[in-house]
Amino acid sequence: MIPRLPLSILPAFVLLLAAVPLLSQGVQVKADEANRRVDITIDGKPFTSLIWPTTLKKPVLYPVIDSEGITVTRGWPLEPRAGERTDHPHHDGLWFNYGNANGFDFWNNSDAIKPENRSKMGTVVLDKIVSARSGANRGELTTESSWITGTNQKILAETTRYVFARHSEARIIDLAVTLKALDRVVFNDDKEGLLGMRVARWLESPEEKGGTFTDANGNATEVSAAANLPGVAPPSGEYLTSEGVKGEAVWATRGRWCALTGHNGDHTDTIAIFDHPGNPGYPTYWHARGYGLFAANPLGASIFDPKQTPFKFTLEKGRSVTFRYRVALYPRTVTAEELNTEADAFAAESK
Repeated sequence: MIPRLPLSILPAFVLLLAAVPLLSQGVQVKADEANRRVDITIDGKPFTSLIWPTTLKKPVLYPVIDSEGITVTRGWPLEPRAGERTDHPHHDGLWFNYGNANGFDFWNNSDAIKPENRSKMGTVVLDKIVSARSGANRGELTTESSWITGTNQKILAETTRYVFARHSEARIIDLAVTLKALDRVVFNDDKEGLLGMRVARWLESPEEKGGTFTDANGNATEVSAAANLPGVAPPSGEYLTSEGVKGEAVWATRGRWCALTGHNGDHTDTIAIFDHPGNPGYPTYWHARGYGLFAANPLGASIFDPKQTPFKFTLEKGRSVTFRYRVALYPRTVTAEELNTEADAFAAESK
């Protein structure tokens, strides 16, 4: 028998029941520090998670999922999927770091690094969740992290503010990353940086066959041709920049935005990364590869264009710099005109 509630509390009980569905509505940002993650959902559906497992050498957003439930990030090495390439184990989800800060490589670090080379690497360690806020159309997350060299020296204090939002059918991630120098820090001219994302197999370029890719230190990584398997969407991705450059030609060119569009069966996604006019090195160079690396690197110059003077962006001890980026995820093809409008809006929000 179901017990009867006193009439005096029935109104409050009805209001509580009505509110239950609302708990999962809007943009929810839920921290679970015991499990080293913060989960972001929109109307109860997964969007992304900030994770910092002990197996990774930096915090990452993983996976990244569009408004129709399609994952746009590669699964390997965290969650391998059929047909994926298994190269560059440091390409996990969406991340922010650099390949040469005071001679230490933060970009390429992973558990795959041989013990004799680990002193040359750097690690970004998440120290603290400062705040996590949910809202109807946007949620916010602020974290503090440390950049620690292979000789165990903290050289940068990082504060990152993430904004997770929905604009119509688009899902948006805004990042404002402030780096404070704890010592004099030189970001030597390097192609491995700065905001990176490794995309799913179907967003790779159909022109990419694989090959050997060498970093600024001469370390080579072999990228094999990925398998085409029955039931697995083949590569269909194509880059486009604000300057009208397309496809494989985008690498080492500059632009205020770059978009990647691909098809998973009858589903289409466009991922767009927007640079901000206040960032050093604006407009950024695009470290965008057909095998699935999609990165904005404003701190390389001569590495992308030998005619340029090496950038060597430097922060003196105690000085700070903030990098701002917008990552937009649309479940459709997006025109250059729309992307220009979005770039203008992003630039106007934080001058």
